Order: sequence, then C-alpha cells, then structure tokens
Amino acid sequence: MNNKGKPIYIGRAGSLKRRIASYFRAIDPRIKEMVQSARGLKFKKTKTLLEAIILEANLIKKYWPKYNVQEKDDKSFDYLVVTKDKFPKVLMVRGRELEKYGAGKAKIFGPYQSFRLLRTALGLVRKIFPFGKCTPNQGRPCFDYQIGLCPGICVGAISQKEYKKNIGNITLFFGGQKKRLLKNLKKNNPEKIEALEHINDVALLQGGEGIYSRTRKLGEGANGRIEGYDISHLSGRNPVGAMVVFENNEKNPAEYRLFKIRGFGKPANQQALAGEVRNYNDLEMMKEVLERRFKHKEWRFPDVVFVDGGLNQVKTAKEVLAKNNLFIPVVGLAKIGGHSASAYMADKLIIINAKKSGRELLVASKKIFQAVRNEAHRSAIGFNRRHNKNMI
Repeated sequence: MNNKGKPIYIGRAGSLKRRIASYFRAIDPRIKEMVQSARGLKFKKTKTLLEAIILEANLIKKYWPKYNVQEKDDKSFDYLVVTKDKFPKVLMVRGRELEKYGAGKAKIFGPYQSFRLLRTALGLVRKIFPFGKCTPNQGRPCFDYQIGLCPGICVGAISQKEYKKNIGNITLFFGGQKKRLLKNLKKNNPEKIEALEHINDVALLQGGEGIYSRTRKLGEGANGRIEGYDISHLSGRNPVGAMVVFENNEKNPAEYRLFKIRGFGKPANQQALAGEVRNYNDLEMMKEVLERRFKHKEWRFPDVVFVDGGLNQVKTAKEVLAKNNLFIPVVGLAKIGGHSASAYMADKLIIINAKKSGRELLVASKKIFQAVRNEAHRSAIGFNRRHNKNMI
C-alpha cells in the first residue's frame, strides 16, 4: 500500500516471506519503483489456491492497482462472463470483447491475469457445477453431457429453473461469496460442499496439463483426445497393455503405445522364463500400464481415459489418475449378455442400452467408445499374435 493507504499492487503467493524477499532482490525497474513506493502490507489467507485466484481478481477489479495494470490495459485482461439468457452461458473472454456484454446483459468476473489459470479453475468448478456449452434442446446429447460436464440442456434433462440455480452457484463462487454459497449447498446439495473444499491445488499449479485445461468438445471438430487401454495375453503368457489414441474421433496410430507387463515377480521356472504369468490379474496389469503411461509427462495428456471393462476397471484407472493429481473423466464399456450395455463415466453408471433404459439419446456415445475399445483390443491382440508367430 502507498502512503495514502491505497493498494498499489495485489497478488497471491504460496509463501509470503519468499515473495516479499524476491521483490527486494528484483532488478526490474518497475518492481524497484513499487518497493520504494510501498508503505505497508496487508494480506488475507485462503484455504485453497482457487479461492486465492478468485479473491485476487475481485480485489484487482475493486482497486485497479497501479502496478497490476501499468503494463497491461483493461482490454488485455481475461474475464469470466455469465450471460442472462434463458439458459445462461459461462464464457471466458478478453477485455476487448466485454463491450458486447454491457448494459446488464451479463455478470462479469475478473480481471484475471492468467487465461490458463482461469481456464483450469473454471474446468475444476465445472466438475462440481456442470454447465452446458451446447444449444439448448438441440435434440441430441453433446459429448460433455455424456461425460458429466453438461447437465443436459441439449436434451431437456434439466429445467430452466434448476439450471439457473446451478449457474447461480457458479456466480456466487466466482463472486467471492463463499459463505452464501455454502449456506445454499448445505440446504440443497450438501454432497457438493466436500467436493468444493477438496479441489486440489496441484491441478491449478500444473496450469493446464489435465483434462479441464485441455478439453474442447470432442466430436465437434476440435483437438479432443481419447486414450483407450486394453490388456491382452495368451493363456497367461506374454501379457501386454495397448494404448490407442483417437483425436477428433479419428484414429491417430502415430500416438499408439504398447507396454510389456513387468510387475509379476521373478520367474519361478523355465516355463515362466518363456513368458508365462501364472498369477496374472487384469486389474493389476491395467494399473501398471496406466502408472507407466502417466509418468511420461512429455506426452500430451488425454481429455478422456477409456478402459475396456466395467466399474472395477474404471475405479482402478481413477485411482492411478488421482495419485498423479489428474482430474480426467474415465469411461468404461462393459459387456453384459454379450453386448456393450453400459458405460461407467466419472464413477457414475450411465445405461446406454436404449431399449432397457429409455434414454435413447445416449446411444450416440456408444459408437465412439466401441470404436476405441475395438482398436485397443485389436492393437493388443495383434502384438501377441505377432509375438507368438515369431516364437513359433
């Protein structure tokens, strides 16, 4: 703060001591000038990084401090906009685009100094308070609906009144009105309180390496990426895990990977040396493959992880992702009665057999995941057949 008690800079820090010390060591003339102008310091502690990001934006909007905006005009900041349509849209826009949302047409939150952080933060909040980017009542489900990020405005699965309540929770959160939000949730959605309190700071610090920072809508012409996994072995011998990649609903064989299963101890006899695994377990194999895959931070992370199987396979995949602080939807396609009858999405069972469930519109999700499963299966089986042929 300056000698008049007015904020000259607003920022956030994990360690206030280190941040302040860095200002006194700075060689940037602008920072030196700021330090010389400062006469006081105030701080407020938040429970999470996400809360700190929102508080920072709201305080910058309130005070518009000199050293936050000296090298940046208001048109180059990023903002969160919630429109006042019948089914409100939640948008991220640049300051130069704000004019079209003036005169009471929308609620505006910001400015945010990092588009990447805003995008990641909004993605994490969307996991708790889903909202649609699709056209209301368009007659077919959008992909986001099928993975739990849209509450179904596209297919009439949610009323206008309930949808506005959900959007209201988002505006309370980004408006910094956490107490009021928690009061509302305690009354109507108590299960969401815990989810809100446990948004992981690591996902924000990664600044865009997880699902919510990379997603565009799959199936709508952007670079959405699905990674599909399958395990194959020949009567317990030569187990292998296959990873296939679909981008824009098209196969991308250049991104495929094969993992020879390692984690089953030392071979006990000559037969085992030839590649036999006596006590194999598909879930453990899947776990090993996913753990090895997500150690490769240099590979682009997927928007959706697909595993061939049901709830147990989905849970295994989600455990590995959670261990790596990744928040990526997991989809499993299980076989019941010889047919692909159900899909497990983000720990929720969604029946996509239209005849049994009556939710005919969800059949649209079936084709892409069937294609991913078949390709993963083909890749894994193909390796084993080639390997077996070479051995013969």
